[in-house]
Parts: sequence; structure tokens; C-alpha cells
Amino acid sequence: MIKKLTVALLFILMSGVSFAQDDLLNLLNEDLEKETVYTQATFKATRLINGQTIETISKKHLNFWISHRFGSVNSGFLSNFFGLDEARIRLGLEYGLTDQLLIGVGRSSEEKTYDFYTKYKLLRQSNLFPITLSAYGSLAVNTMPTGYVMNSGSEMKFFNNKERLTYTTQALIARKFNDKFSFQLMPTFIHINKVENNLFDNNLFSLGMGGRYKISSRVTFSAEYYYNFVDRDSYQLETGVPYPFHNSLSLGFDIDTGGHVFQLHFTNARGMVERHFIALNTGTWENADIFYGFNISRTFSFDKRRKF
Repeated sequence: MIKKLTVALLFILMSGVSFAQDDLLNLLNEDLEKETVYTQATFKATRLINGQTIETISKKHLNFWISHRFGSVNSGFLSNFFGLDEARIRLGLEYGLTDQLLIGVGRSSEEKTYDFYTKYKLLRQSNLFPITLSAYGSLAVNTMPTGYVMNSGSEMKFFNNKERLTYTTQALIARKFNDKFSFQLMPTFIHINKVENNLFDNNLFSLGMGGRYKISSRVTFSAEYYYNFVDRDSYQLETGVPYPFHNSLSLGFDIDTGGHVFQLHFTNARGMVERHFIALNTGTWENADIFYGFNISRTFSFDKRRKF
């Protein structure tokens, strides 16, 4: 009888210990769930293809960008070797003032444009919050001589330096769904101080969308599209010709070599500043106005306390 009671008592005690362990594990799991774990590497770089991503760079780090666009592939083999005889280039630098704030500057051969910009990461995706939100703003300065001919065929004349300015504001909203797939929305507002004529609006609203799919540990596929909210029908009724500017669509691959990111892509937009690849893009995929190009990003660290 005593042995039976002893066995029963031990069973009750062991059961109590087991339940206590389960309760303790549940409490620990609840505490871990309350801790904020931020999502890392939603995108490979601060640019998706032509446009920006939500990513910033680390404090006291410097990104050097080389962006290159060849001519259109529909230019033929004999006359232009499918565009390889032509080139547009942009050189840019961006510096991390903090881990969430960067500033940048660039110079593009398209309309001899200088661009100045900043980007700030306002919200970060985590186990407690579903998205990352960054705010982006830029100023582009056209330094072409007055009276030059634009890609659309119009002649552009400037009467003061303010007319040379273009402003861009974007909200960059992204989510990393898993290790392979990330998606981003880019509501965009562009103000051009001087347009070609009074048939064009100085203000342009555009909705960009893009994403990346990870093919391997170092290679990702990227896509980017901007839809512009313009009244094309009214323009054609007024002028008798189609609206000259088109939505931008770009496809490409990112190759991460560790020290830098190498981006290869095809796009119908030859420009590399928002004024050019969103607002004033004259190329279309239907007409094979496709430009092959690449971006190279190299990061340098000026923070001796951190190893890049």
C-alpha cells in the first residue's frame, strides 16, 4: 500500500513539474514575441533599377554609383550595333548621416542634369509591424544651353534659372514577404518648373511598383513599373498627335559580389533621374525602344569602429 501511494505521489509531482515547464516555456515565448526583431535586406541596394528602394546605408558609409545606358536595341546592327555605340551615364555619391538617413548627389549626361536628394527610413518592418516606410525627396537641375531640342522633339528655352528645376517627392512602402520575395509601392509627385508648353501640366502624379525575387544567394530578379496619371486622350484631341511620354517598365538582375552590387537590366526609359525615367520617358517596349544598361554600386566605410 505504501509503495502504491509513493508511486502515485511521484507521478503527481512529475506531472506538476511538466506542467510548470510548459507554462515557463509559454511565458518565455510570449516575452520573445514582444521583443522587436527588425527585417533585414528587403532589397539588395538603395536603388531597384532606375528608382529608389526603401533601403538606406549605414552611418558613415559612402555609396559610389555608376549608372550606364546604351542606345535603343531597335537602332539596328550596321548603324549603331543595337545601341552599343551610344551611351548615357550618371555618376552618384550617397552618404549615411545615420543608419536611417542618407544624402546623395549625382550628375547625369541626360540634359546635363545634377540631382540632389535625401532619404529617411521612417518605419521599419519587424515581427510587430508589417511594412517599411521611407520618405524620399530630390531636386534636379537641367544645365543644358537654352534652346536645345528635347527627346520629344520640342525646343526648350529657359529665361531664368528657376525654370531649370524639377522636384520629386516619394513615399516608398515595402514588405519582405519571405527570404525570396520583396514588393514595394512608390507613390510619386513630380513638379517641373517649366514644361514644354501650356498643354502639359507642371505637376505629375505617378504610382510606381516593383519587386525582387531571389534566385540564389547572390542573384535576384528585379522588376519596376511607373504608371503616370495623365489625360492622354485630351492631349491627343487638342493636338492631333499622341501624348509623347510613356510609362516606364524595367526588368533586370542584381548580382551581389560582397563588396559591391552589379545590376544588369533592360528598360524603355533611358534617363536615370526621376524627371527623365518617370515624367519625360519617350520610349516604349512595343516599338522596341529598349535600352540595355547596368548600375554598379560600391560601398566604402569611414567608421573605424564597425567592420563592413
